[in-house]
Amino acid sequence: MAHAKAGEFLQVPNVQALAQTWNGSGEQVPERYVRTEETGADEVIAGCAIPVVDLSRLLDPRSSDKELAILGSACQHWGFFQLINHGVPDEVILEVKKGITEFFELPLEAKKVYAQQPGSVEGYGQSFVFDDTQKLDWADMIYLMVRPAESRDTRFWPARPPSFMGSVDRYSAEAARVASCLLRFMAVDMGVPPERLLEVFRGQPQSMRVSYYPPCRQAGDVLGLSPHTDATGLALLLHVNGVQGLQIKRDGRWLAVDPMDKAFVVSIGDILEILSNGRYRSIEHRAVVHPDRERISATMFHQPCEDTTVGPLPELVKVVGEARYKSMGYMDFMKRFFASKLDGRRSHLDGLRI
Repeated sequence: MAHAKAGEFLQVPNVQALAQTWNGSGEQVPERYVRTEETGADEVIAGCAIPVVDLSRLLDPRSSDKELAILGSACQHWGFFQLINHGVPDEVILEVKKGITEFFELPLEAKKVYAQQPGSVEGYGQSFVFDDTQKLDWADMIYLMVRPAESRDTRFWPARPPSFMGSVDRYSAEAARVASCLLRFMAVDMGVPPERLLEVFRGQPQSMRVSYYPPCRQAGDVLGLSPHTDATGLALLLHVNGVQGLQIKRDGRWLAVDPMDKAFVVSIGDILEILSNGRYRSIEHRAVVHPDRERISATMFHQPCEDTTVGPLPELVKVVGEARYKSMGYMDFMKRFFASKLDGRRSHLDGLRI
């Protein structure tokens, strides 16, 4: 995702409230949510098995080399993998799931206390709504800057349920630990010192997007989240209630990802693709909705500090003899990202390739 002040969005009707009234009516889904040209354009493959990486095997010297090869292959060829045995305590995950679920169970007016403000993506609402005519996603969200602690705007942090802030705080610390560990191993796979990527992500800026996808009886006509790549480094996706909805683009087809129990779905973002000089891949993905079940997911995004230069690592440029991407400041990078959204493009990486 982004730093909180990188873009400005329009407010649109709450989808959870819309679904509660519309699903029981005999009316067609409102036209701004109809996306049949996109939903029916490409083949969808159900039950896709993406690569699985075992963090405990990465940390074990006896199996680390073999597991590192699996990690490197997943990042190079898939851009997604499921991470098992990550070491995050079950109680930490259960607590954050409980707090998130209880927040979305609150009455609409109670959630609106934390609504987005003009000029900021942070808070409760929707994202990437730039004009009054664009198609809309069938979802609501709450987006928060989490780390470092001084970046938090507590106006947007729910006080209800009372456990929300503490559970997110504990979970974010665990997610940051996992991300740091993965970045060290990714650096080794790239052929640079283990701490090299952490230098780019120093301080570990972290944000969280929690998405709520209401059921839709015309589920095949809408999208929960439009196709996109992530303008970030690394993302850890937690399925809060076990309802599948993530799809990734591979060889012109959409692959439906079935989440493994107690696993994170990890995705490579645009920034890691650029830092790796194209060795790693940031893959287009989207979310679909269920006809009669709600879906909730929570994604922790890990991104560079605002003063970081985003560009291929010089060590990797030397290996291939050329930089395959332009270099620029992170905030300029984010401005290009939001401009591409305004233009209706799914990814801005093509404009950065040399």
